[in-house]
Amino acid sequence: MTKTLVWLRDDLRVQDNPALAWAAKSGSVLPVFIWESGSDLGGASKWWLYHSLQALKNDLPGLVIKKGAPKAVLNDLIKQHQIDFVVWNRRYTPAGIACDIKLKAELPVQSVKTFNSSLLYEPWEIENREGKPFKVFTPFWKACLATKDPTTPLCIGKIEVLAHSIIDDDISELLPQGFDWSKGLKASWTPGEKGALNRLDDFIQNNLTLYSTKRDFLWPNHTSCLSAHLHFGEISPRQVWHRVQEAQAPANDKEKFLSEMGWREFSYHLLYHFPTLPEHSLRPEFENFPWRDDPKALSAWKKGKTGIPIVDAAMRELWTTGFMHNRARMITASFLTKHLLIPWQKGAAWFLDTLVDADLANNSASWQWVAGCGADAAPYFRVFNPVLQGQKFDPSGDYVRKWVPELARVETKCIHHPLNTAIVDLQEGRKRALRAFETIK
Repeated sequence: MTKTLVWLRDDLRVQDNPALAWAAKSGSVLPVFIWESGSDLGGASKWWLYHSLQALKNDLPGLVIKKGAPKAVLNDLIKQHQIDFVVWNRRYTPAGIACDIKLKAELPVQSVKTFNSSLLYEPWEIENREGKPFKVFTPFWKACLATKDPTTPLCIGKIEVLAHSIIDDDISELLPQGFDWSKGLKASWTPGEKGALNRLDDFIQNNLTLYSTKRDFLWPNHTSCLSAHLHFGEISPRQVWHRVQEAQAPANDKEKFLSEMGWREFSYHLLYHFPTLPEHSLRPEFENFPWRDDPKALSAWKKGKTGIPIVDAAMRELWTTGFMHNRARMITASFLTKHLLIPWQKGAAWFLDTLVDADLANNSASWQWVAGCGADAAPYFRVFNPVLQGQKFDPSGDYVRKWVPELARVETKCIHHPLNTAIVDLQEGRKRALRAFETIK
């Protein structure tokens, strides 16, 4: 009987898992996850990963969890269990692509097979008329929709797991060491495939209808909150796509939600074609932008102590829950890069450490969009006014009151006004940003 090792990475689910499905049809399966010590995964993501793996152990008995360098771990398992094939679902980060290419050529097996499990469209499949990658979202998404509908999710039947007595390695280092800062994460999330499917069900039943008109409001949150589940592959974009298409909801709401999934596809399209996206601005003139080095202001932003209520509420929500509404992400990112003139890379790094859905492609592309230096970026002169943003998207002030409790008794008409302790005058900050942008026009 053929023996296939399935190397699981950011595809921590059983259903609609192409690599696992291929292996299950071919013979016995050895599912393996390898934690690479020294990984630059952020603290919130480590917490999620640990609990997602525990959930997957329950859903996929026989899952092996090892720690070490992938090549060494895989070679040992291949040799010890006489593995015929190794299969995995593709990664799309620059480091992941480089690692996979190298391993595919070096592993001592009959064949290595790879599959797409993370995206609706492969990044190299979508091109403009000149055969080049897109840099603007709308024509990119139109080109995607004009190609083909995403294929139907795979339903995996019985999996014959290879009998083994392999002892899992200890990966408790993924959890907070010493002080446990994860209580808010525990109260907010259920990592794992079941948690992802339940979250999707809840969204379709309660928030898909009127999504197009309510999605930007901060309180209550009408978004799907599926981003972390998608990032860790606990649910596939194909599953989400088809469930939403089949839902009894207005067509404009479904279309708007699916276009938001399109932004995820666009981010991976950009990262694949422009692998320096996480470090360097897509617009080269921004390499000479006069950013400020202001550790004190950066620290105040991280801690939610800027004196700008909507910014502080969002940053405190992030620290407590590992999550922030997309509208709040735009507000806080604009404040950091424009009112404070702090490099977008510093904000992106903080988000990667504290978000449970920290995704290299989405995070990098989004920060560059807000900063004005990326693809399809917001115009440099578009400086979000956090007071107006708060009044528009948190009109009751309840979002600010929840996360900035010292303002709980402030009248609604004043709840979004800057405090006397604000670290920057908003008008002066805007003028300073516009002067800075003029230097690189």
